[in-house]
Amino acid sequence: MKTIVHNPFDREPVAEVPLIDWPQIDEWLNEAQLLHRDRHGWLAVHERVAILRRAADIMRERAEDLALQIVREGGKPLVDARVEAGRAINSVDLCVQALSDGGGHEIPMDLTEAGAGRTAYTFREPIGPVVAISAFNHPLNLIVHQVGPAVAAGCPVLIKPALETPLSCQSFVSILHEAGLPEAWCRFAPCGNDIAERMVTDPRTEFFSFIGSAKIGWMLRSKLAPGTRIALEHGGAAPVIVDSGVERAAVIASLLKGGFYHSGQVCVSVQRVYVPAAELKDFAHDVRRAAEKLVVGDPADAETQCGPLIRTEEVDRVERWVDEAIAAGGTLVCGGSRLSDTLFSPTVIVDPPDSAKVSQEEIFGPVICVYGYDDIDLAIEQANALPYAFQAAVFSDRLSIANHCIQSLAGSAVMVNDHTAFRVDWMPFAGLRRSGLGVGGIPYTMADMSIEKMAVWNWPAAAS
Repeated sequence: MKTIVHNPFDREPVAEVPLIDWPQIDEWLNEAQLLHRDRHGWLAVHERVAILRRAADIMRERAEDLALQIVREGGKPLVDARVEAGRAINSVDLCVQALSDGGGHEIPMDLTEAGAGRTAYTFREPIGPVVAISAFNHPLNLIVHQVGPAVAAGCPVLIKPALETPLSCQSFVSILHEAGLPEAWCRFAPCGNDIAERMVTDPRTEFFSFIGSAKIGWMLRSKLAPGTRIALEHGGAAPVIVDSGVERAAVIASLLKGGFYHSGQVCVSVQRVYVPAAELKDFAHDVRRAAEKLVVGDPADAETQCGPLIRTEEVDRVERWVDEAIAAGGTLVCGGSRLSDTLFSPTVIVDPPDSAKVSQEEIFGPVICVYGYDDIDLAIEQANALPYAFQAAVFSDRLSIANHCIQSLAGSAVMVNDHTAFRVDWMPFAGLRRSGLGVGGIPYTMADMSIEKMAVWNWPAAAS
């Protein structure tokens, strides 16, 4: 069995990758479990540091090749693929930094008479075998966010990439091995969904890291073996509150970047924008003028800003959702149509009904919805109404309004005068409600993949 990787833009085959069957996965899980149980065989911290530093150096030498690979398999525009390759290199560096910054701490014991005479401290140990399943939209940096912390924490890891985009994952795993990581500590495991489910739910899996759809993530969580720890990163329908009177050009430029970056195929992509009703007409006009200037086309072209969707079926789905919203009363401002079997035009819809899919579900395509409001608290209530919560945003020149939105919006992070898709790789990144479980970000993932172990010393009383 094998998977054929296609270029999302022209659907031409790029590569073939053999799929791993269960007997091989079973063997690798046994191997990973034995590696973890053999404490004398654990990789020392200085060994892990050296491996990760060499891996980052190799990636720096091959940064352009890694970026072009992201373009070919994932359809991300070249300008953004280069940014992703740079972020992935920085993420490996962050794993080393987190090892330097991490560690345990002393627990005070003599706060009561019962603890007197004792000394306690904590230190960190690897949690055990990690199984990770990743998504297609950041085919290199997401892999680094799952595999890098596992290697840094000292955990053996099996990584299943999205089958649409396995090549960046394969490259990163190969780079780790080239940098000196023994192969048994990191296995590239592309496989079918049935094999992946067996791997995830196997009792030898101590930690499961998942980036992908909420439907699949929550389903797999329900089937985990007792004791398996987990981190889930899903998506949302990110809301933005725009206050009255803000400088419109800067706001719109930021919203278009946050909404149409990678053609909206981002878990915190700008989706629902709430604008004062008195300004809605002019706001929509200015958004249309800016959106129509976006360059849509071949992601290998350095001028392209919006590339293809990952599958032709996704173009069909986005088209259905947009048509439904317009038929139900939404006003199409721009876009709204496919440009080819793989491209969909950047689309803006004003006031689609609350019942429309574009108002209820994550679009994961190049579509922004704009709603008028008369009462900012009602806009916040509408923004919070969905069963998803991830990153949100507010644009305002007034401290009181910005702070009110920070306090009131139901998200794990609120961006002020920035779009919802902003992220740096060392910050916490957490989906709430159906949007996920746990906290991502390099140091936070490393903490999840390790155990804080405590030693308590009971010192004998001095001899009289």
